[in-house]
Amino acid sequence: MDMNQYLEVFIEESREHLQNVNDQLMRFEKNTDDLGYVNEIFRSAHTLKGMSATMGFDDLAQLTHKMENVLDAVRNHQLDVHTEVLDALFESVDALEIMVQSISEGGDGQLDVKLLVQKLQRIVAEEPVAQHAACSIEYDELVQTLLSQTADQGFNAFEITVQLERTCLLKAARAYMVFDVLEQAGDVIKSAPTVQDIEQEKFESSFIVILVTNESQEKLQASIMEVSELESVKIAAIPVKKETEMEELVSPEVAAAIQEVTVSAPSKSPVEEERQPSNNKTIRVNIDRLDSLMNLFEELVIDRGRLEQISKELNNSELDETVERMSRISGDLQTIILNMRMVPVETVFNRFPRMVRQLSKDLGKQIELQIVGADTELDRTVIDEIGDPLVHLLRNAVDHGIEMPQARLENGKNEKGTIRLKAYHSGNHVFIDLEDDGAGINREKVLQKALDRGIIDGKTAETLTDKQVYELIFASGFSTAEQISDVSGRGVGLDVVKNTIESLGGSVTIDSNEGYGSRFSIQLPLTLSIISALLVQMGEERYALPLSSIIETAIVQPKEVMHVHGQKVIDFRGAIIPLLDLKELFTVPNSVQCDHYSVVIVKKGEKTAGLIVDSFIGQQEIVLKSLGHYLPGVFAISGATILGDGQVALIIDCNALIK
Repeated sequence: MDMNQYLEVFIEESREHLQNVNDQLMRFEKNTDDLGYVNEIFRSAHTLKGMSATMGFDDLAQLTHKMENVLDAVRNHQLDVHTEVLDALFESVDALEIMVQSISEGGDGQLDVKLLVQKLQRIVAEEPVAQHAACSIEYDELVQTLLSQTADQGFNAFEITVQLERTCLLKAARAYMVFDVLEQAGDVIKSAPTVQDIEQEKFESSFIVILVTNESQEKLQASIMEVSELESVKIAAIPVKKETEMEELVSPEVAAAIQEVTVSAPSKSPVEEERQPSNNKTIRVNIDRLDSLMNLFEELVIDRGRLEQISKELNNSELDETVERMSRISGDLQTIILNMRMVPVETVFNRFPRMVRQLSKDLGKQIELQIVGADTELDRTVIDEIGDPLVHLLRNAVDHGIEMPQARLENGKNEKGTIRLKAYHSGNHVFIDLEDDGAGINREKVLQKALDRGIIDGKTAETLTDKQVYELIFASGFSTAEQISDVSGRGVGLDVVKNTIESLGGSVTIDSNEGYGSRFSIQLPLTLSIISALLVQMGEERYALPLSSIIETAIVQPKEVMHVHGQKVIDFRGAIIPLLDLKELFTVPNSVQCDHYSVVIVKKGEKTAGLIVDSFIGQQEIVLKSLGHYLPGVFAISGATILGDGQVALIIDCNALIK
């Protein structure tokens, strides 16, 4: 059987399970009394083991199996949870991630994990409980009555105890094969554990089955032992009273139940009931196909705008009605396509708690990572790129930002530092803020390092503002670390952060208060190719303002405009907000002079401003096109769009105008 066709699904699902194991381990470390986390980890590890064994990645399956042994001992109260146990599990997850990464890159997924396996085996060897826990089955009134009825019909009743080998990797699969043999020989009345628990592998290494059959004990024993990886099979005949002897003991409720079982049509066995296929409501789609779909739809939107304009010019009612219906349908289609590409940032954020835990442990620091807004959604192409920049910023905050516990106590702080990672939408951008309550940025130290490395000269240093000084840490090769370590000090990192974010059409800024902490703010475009926008007129030119940045539009009389420190401001609903004249900002020729101001009120986070234009044209869906490499870094312009009449309108970046 060719397994390559399933490789991509295996890699994706393996990563999901490993992420879940990481998350649950982090939670379990904070509350080791809650074994619900261990059960969740065990389920993911078991699924990963099964998939790996099926795909032929034996090293991956073997290591996961050793992890399962440790988890099994923990959840059965056979092993006390301590730092060594948690560290070994975290190390195992790291090794598994390396193997999965190797497989995704075309490798064989092999890794030398002998030392790690030995560590896990040593931990399990410390179990104070015997290897095989006792298993028992209860004969309730219903079971006894069913057995007595079958005895009247000449059937044999057996209690079968199956013990799997300790090294068995796929316990549920072996149990399934045993049940398959038993169902061919007769009817399974009851099992311990239940069929559902056995299929989900919620059992040690043995299970008991009550079977009614015509087969002899010897033939049944031989049939079951044909299944591999069975340590032993014990079959005992069940002494059964005749039905006439049981009648006096059976309650009316049980008698009714027995009657129903007897007269009803043959039903599926418990195992078959549990194996009913579920409806799969999700499919995996290659991102390239979504890109192609988006590109085709962009062309459709441009043509739709052209049709709407032609419809207005011809003033034909039938054409108007058809175009309006097409616009509604394509609008719904647009929403679906855009949502298909959106992914929560938690897919990136989820790996950071584990990383911060390990770094803080290596550095001897106490750090709490708080994540806010993990459900904020970004386009998949951006999600794929922001992981590494955020890793650099987090490592920087852990190493340079948060102080040692003793130093924090001496400065009157809590010995445990806090790093806060927050994501939120603003306009057609997503902002990711990384704040810490550490030492902040030492202005003089940064300046001296910049002078020593020749990044700036002494004359320039005297004129720099605090923010300009902080920006120096983005220079290539810059580092304030006193010594080189695995965490930082090699002069790489923050320059990569800036270059990567700017290549995505975003920006990164720094704010710091020495002694109290720093904040890095990343602004990223949603990179949604199609957005709703307000078209405005300035002179003979048309511009587009993203609707997501707009609060409202207003007509302002000249007498309502005030001047504060040379800046035009207006009173907007009890708040003073600045006015920006876009005609002056973009030096628009032939602008129209009016006796009033047409103002668009825009926002960025909690900040607002008013943008003065000549007139409002109306709302329209537009396709966002990049300005390309020929026009990089144009201030306050995020792209351009093609209108229905073929003309080009520039798209204004409202976030860049509000500082």
